[in-house]
Amino acid sequence: MRLSNMADYAVVVMSAAARHCGGMRTSATELASETGIALPTVQKLVSILSKGGLLRSVRGAGGGIQLARPAAAITLADIVEAVEGPIALTGCVNEQTCHCSIEPDCAVKPHMGAANAAVRGALANITLTSLAR
Repeated sequence: MRLSNMADYAVVVMSAAARHCGGMRTSATELASETGIALPTVQKLVSILSKGGLLRSVRGAGGGIQLARPAAAITLADIVEAVEGPIALTGCVNEQTCHCSIEPDCAVKPHMGAANAAVRGALANITLTSLAR
């Protein structure tokens, strides 16, 4: 499993935003400058992460970007899922989207749920607080 560039950048942007924690707001321009990620990419990520409930963006004078909840309450799994969707090592983890031709005879499928849960659990144990250090 490899994170997409967008998911990787989202982790970097969220870590930078967490360093502004405590009610202070920052801007996409400032996050781009701090992280070295292109401003259009940061702006796109701010939109995605806001829709995912991880960032709050306020327009106008006195506006800016801040975490939607405390850094300790945001996990690496939350960030990855906001960008990538639900963590799924294989298509058969989700019954509704499984279109595998060997599914009826697959001996591996019964074990993939546990493997998927282990990966998601590992990501869920890493908080934004620890990433931002």
